[in-house]
Order: sequence, then C-alpha cells, then structure tokens
Amino acid sequence: MAVSVVGTRISAIALPWFVLSTTGSATRAGLVAFAEMTPYVLVKAFTGPLVDRAGPRTVSWTTDLVSAAAAVAVPVLHHLDALPLWLLLALVAVIGAARGPGDLAKEVLIPEAAERGAVPLERASGLAGVTERLASTLGPAAGGALIAATGPMAGLAVNAVCFAAGSLIIAVTLPRGMGRGTALPGEHPGTESGTESGARSGTGSGTRSGAGLRTGSGAGKGVEAGYWRRFGEGFAFLRGDRLLLTLSGMIAVTNLLASGFGTVLLPVWAKESGNGPATIGLLAATGGVAAIGAGLIASAVAHRMPRRPVFFVGFLCAGAPRFVVLASGAPMWVVLAVFLVDGFGSGFLNPILGAIRYERVPRPLLGRVSALVASLAWAGIPLGGLIAGAAVTSFGLAPVLLAGGTAYFLTTTLTGLRPEWREMDRSRDRTGRSPEPKEPRGGPPRARGEVPGPGPAGTPGPRPGPGR
Repeated sequence: MAVSVVGTRISAIALPWFVLSTTGSATRAGLVAFAEMTPYVLVKAFTGPLVDRAGPRTVSWTTDLVSAAAAVAVPVLHHLDALPLWLLLALVAVIGAARGPGDLAKEVLIPEAAERGAVPLERASGLAGVTERLASTLGPAAGGALIAATGPMAGLAVNAVCFAAGSLIIAVTLPRGMGRGTALPGEHPGTESGTESGARSGTGSGTRSGAGLRTGSGAGKGVEAGYWRRFGEGFAFLRGDRLLLTLSGMIAVTNLLASGFGTVLLPVWAKESGNGPATIGLLAATGGVAAIGAGLIASAVAHRMPRRPVFFVGFLCAGAPRFVVLASGAPMWVVLAVFLVDGFGSGFLNPILGAIRYERVPRPLLGRVSALVASLAWAGIPLGGLIAGAAVTSFGLAPVLLAGGTAYFLTTTLTGLRPEWREMDRSRDRTGRSPEPKEPRGGPPRARGEVPGPGPAGTPGPRPGPGR
C-alpha cells in the first residue's frame, strides 16, 4: 500500500503542475483531475463483487501493474513530443480506472490482517491509516522537491516505478492463503448454507461474521450467484444501514471540497504567491507528520475513546481552517501551523471510519459494500477540480477559498444533529470491543450474522438494527 501511495501523491503534484506550467489554465488542471477520478469512482463502485469473487490479493497486484503501464507512458510520450491533451486525459483515465479496484482490494485485506494479528479493528484501521499517511507525507515532500529541481515528468516517472513495485510486493510477499475470494454460503457447490464453513470460505481465519448469509433463491442449492445478484446484496445492505449511508453522503461533500482544494486551489495559491511546488510538498508533509502522530495515538487508544465527539472535533480541525488561512494572506508560519492542526485532526478520522465499516459489514459482503460506500463517498471528487477551476477563473482565488471553507464547516457540523450518528458508539461494549452482530429487527429469527438479501422485486430486506 505505502509504495503505491507514495507514487500517487507525487503524481497528485506533478500532473496539475505540468498542466499549469504548460497551459496556464486552472480549468484544464481541473479537467485532468476529473479525467482520473471519474473512472476511479465509477469502476470502484461496480468491482466490489469482483473483489469478493476473485480475491483482493489478485485484484490488487494486477491493477497496480496496469496503472504502472499507463503511468510510464506519460513521460515517454511527452519525451517523444507525442502527448496531446486528449491522450494525457485518456492515460490518466486508465490510471484512475485501475486504481479504483486496486485501492478497494487493499482496504478489504485489513480486517483479515486484524484477525491474524488479534488486534482491535480501530487499531488495525489506524495502523493502515498511519502507513498511508506516512506515504502521503514522504510522497509530496519528495515529489515537490523533485519537481522543483527537474520538472513534473520526473515525478510521473517515479509514479510508474512505485506502481510496479507495489504490484510486485503484493504478489510476492502476501501469503497465498490470504485474500482469497470470500463467498456467501450457497454460491459454490458443496458449501452448506448457514454453516461456519461457509463463512470461512477462502479466508482461513475461521471468522463467524458471515455465518448463515444467504444469496437468495440459489442459497443452499450449489448455484453460484451471478454478478448482479451479488451487487444487489451489497446495495440492499448499504441502503438498510442508515449510519453508513449518512456517513458516506457527508464525506462525499467534504471530499468534493477537498478535491478542489488539493488539485486546483492549493496549486493556484502556490503559483500566484510565488511559493512554487516545493511549498505544496512542505505543507503536505507538515500535515502528514501531524496525521501520523495522531494516527499512532488513535491506533493505541481509539478503541476506548467515544467515537462521536472525536469524529467531529477531528473534522472541525481538518476542514475549514486550511481554506481560510490561504484566503487570508497569512504569513507562511501561520499557514504551516494551520496545516499542522489540520493533519492532527484528520489522523483520528480514518481509524473510526474504518472500524465502523468493518464491524457493521459481514465479511462475505465486505468487498461489494465497501466499494459502494467508497464510491458514494468519493462521488464528488471528480467534480471538485472542475468546479474549483471554473470558480477561480470566474471569481478569483480568495472568494472561492472562503466559500469552500464555509461549506466544509456547515457540512460537518449540521449533519451531526442527525439521530443515526448516535449509533457510532452503540456497536461496542465498554471495553471497546465489537460484539457479535445482532439479528435485524422486524423479521423471523436468523442465524447469527445473517443478512437478508434483496426481496422479490429488488426491495431490501429488513434494516439491520442499531446494535450491529
């Protein structure tokens, strides 16, 4: 994970800077971000059943290899003076389409790793977040310095090398028994519905989280569920879980704003202020170091902390202040201090978000539900750069920064009044451990962990109760 993230973060600086330096257009810089993130979100949304079926290990290393091939083509074609804008957009779209299922596959491996290491989900999710943050810190810092010294194409070449290295690491180092495709009982011949062996299918972990899951009419008859039935089961589960659905909707808005900030507003600010790409790397590294420290703290104690207040204080620190400080024209030391606080607040968010998802979603449904959750949460990202680029062109940088900060603050505070947010802490006992999933309310008794599939006309089964 870390190696590919380093390359992605370098590319996140190199691509906008390349477009800005060659065309001077903030709108085109936003268009490049749109070309990468639109296929990322769309492909990720529909590959959940594939990850569950083929296994996250296989999906991860193959998609990283595709990303590496597309990424290396950019500097090669530019060197040959054969890289028009439309071809750059096409290659970036291929990278985004491959990254979507690749990132999903890496996320799906986390709960199995937690079981193998016998650690709480918050700790496992937090350590994964620290790894990503560390890579996100090293990537922009190294990338900003590299691009300032040699130009953006060198950064894109490093991106390709990182994707290739990440693919090799996953393929060679992960145990072959880890990350096999998980299956609902009844999806493969010889698997008995409602037995513990069905929940263990391919994971080797012996977890009971998926025991008793059914696929519908084919359950228990040795009939393999088709793609759309598997997809529909994930969709029905997500639609019935109000907390996951509301979290995803709120984060979709904050991600839209963050995307516009990172891909357009921050590079334009660095260019107009004369600070250059090295400053982008410095700010990202400052926030990243703070996020790593917060992530380590969260990994150690987050499973004992009340989630709801920590979650919203983290968003209060990590959202609006960075927009406002860039708009204010504050000196660099103030900007660095704000990004430091921003990073510290954000370091507590992913361990909570990851643990909530992992403990509420049964293992056999994890790939497809995670894909839908992530795709909904990332739905605004492709539009962030486009909207920010057009807004800066029309109104200027400072008004857009202030509007973005206001929207971020209102989104993360007003949504906290919704009643389902109280469910964040209901699914844990006082020791911080997640209990066995409870039976959904409003239906006949089911085996432990059973999740109703879609009804006869595509309607969802009973909504899981808040105790999940």
